[in-house]
Amino acid sequence: MKTKRPVNLDIGSIKLPITSYVSILHRVSGVVLFFAVALLLCVFDASLESEQSFQSLKECFSSPLAQFVIWAVLAALAYHLIAGVRHLIMDCGVGEDSFESGRRSAWLVVAVVVIVIASISGWVFLW
Repeated sequence: MKTKRPVNLDIGSIKLPITSYVSILHRVSGVVLFFAVALLLCVFDASLESEQSFQSLKECFSSPLAQFVIWAVLAALAYHLIAGVRHLIMDCGVGEDSFESGRRSAWLVVAVVVIVIASISGWVFLW
């Protein structure tokens, strides 16, 4: 049975609302954190092996690549936490009454995340 619905296979031309991007990024940050926990547990285990392994890890963390990984994990954690608080608030019935309130809360998440990630960037890369 053929339908007369339009078919859009060009993913680049699909315009999603901000709520969709916030939701998708919340899921992506959760996956990043899942793998980051495994990585950080291995690093923690290596740091407890001996004083020499702790010192070598300390030297490793001064490299730009390691600083980027730390920044990415902290940024994912910040995003996931802030977007998760938004979901918890909406689960309590606040802000779920209209699309407009959902859109405003999504933009609020983006604004807060930008500020928090900028602070994390300063902490990781500058201090």
